[in-house]
Amino acid sequence: MKTNKLLFILFTAFSGWCGTINAQTSGLEKRMKDADPKVIGTRIVNKYLVTPHTRFGNPRAEKAPNYVTYPDACTWLGALWFSKAIKDEDMQQQLKNRFEPLFTTEKNMLPRMVHVDYNVVGAVPLEIYMQKLGDRKYFELGMKYADTQWEVPADAKPEEKAYADQGYSWQTRVWIDDMFMITTIQSQAYLATGDRKYIDRAAAEMAMYLEKIQRPNGLFYHAPTAPFFWARGNGWMAAGMSRLLSVLPEDNPNRSAIMEAYKKMMTTLLENQDADGMWHQLIDEPASYKETSGTAMFTYAMLVGVKHGWLDKKAYVPAAMKGWLALVSYINIDDEVTNVCEGTNIKNDKNHYMNRKQITGDLHAHAPLLWCATELLTE
Repeated sequence: MKTNKLLFILFTAFSGWCGTINAQTSGLEKRMKDADPKVIGTRIVNKYLVTPHTRFGNPRAEKAPNYVTYPDACTWLGALWFSKAIKDEDMQQQLKNRFEPLFTTEKNMLPRMVHVDYNVVGAVPLEIYMQKLGDRKYFELGMKYADTQWEVPADAKPEEKAYADQGYSWQTRVWIDDMFMITTIQSQAYLATGDRKYIDRAAAEMAMYLEKIQRPNGLFYHAPTAPFFWARGNGWMAAGMSRLLSVLPEDNPNRSAIMEAYKKMMTTLLENQDADGMWHQLIDEPASYKETSGTAMFTYAMLVGVKHGWLDKKAYVPAAMKGWLALVSYINIDDEVTNVCEGTNIKNDKNHYMNRKQITGDLHAHAPLLWCATELLTE
């Protein structure tokens, strides 16, 4: 299906939001053109290709990174998914070439295999390998990141060993970020090998997290000691569940519980979406600023759900497309997404979240925007 045709179908599905289609044909056509996911995604990937490794996603950080951090990995992965979707072999090769120095001159930039935010980097070489861009060394490196997440080191802390004894990753923290980081590398390992142990343990990990930290309304506090519904933190959960469910076999025993939790979350997100398509820095606080990384992750989660038939199209197609259109409006002339919340530590203070700086070009937003573009371009 051609992009314009796909977008027209999606746009007409939410005509109640943008007005009568016949009365706004010229405006609709312009919005379709401006929001073309192939054009938007290409701009963001090309920006990424000329951006040096960042320090936790911020291209303007004062300090240079000591290793490849997770926002870069998530953007890299999204760029690979996108380049495959549009069948741009030159773009795919450039993304592969960017990784090659990590085996030689930049080997010191590979993160140690000791933390959820580090191990997710392994998803990138596995994707390069699965796209037949890289040789066996890409597979072996990616699998080391997946396997060491369950191999308990001798110096592991007692609480880490306790999780491992229950069959979970020793890297378990029960932080909301984890449920994209852990499930993504394990899902990639499953796709690369066909071995069910990787996807099954990712699903068991997700089910445990959901039981421990999902609130009755389907959302997640940043932490028990920070009872606030921070958008990006919730975005990692939304994206993690939707990505995991899209890969998880139907007969997995945890699938129904994860699906129920995912739908509960989507219901509350739908209720809290702003009229223009955005979500706020604190999801349930309209006075907080409109934030792009969380909005991109929620939009992605809804696009995945609509595509797979998990969500009602009448309700969620308009929401997803409003989210996409809103996101596009936050891309500046330098191909950077604006209004991205800076890195946020846990603090039991509402103002801590309300007053977080808004960064331009931060990869925390570029990554999920690429995931959205890919979903819009694939059947």
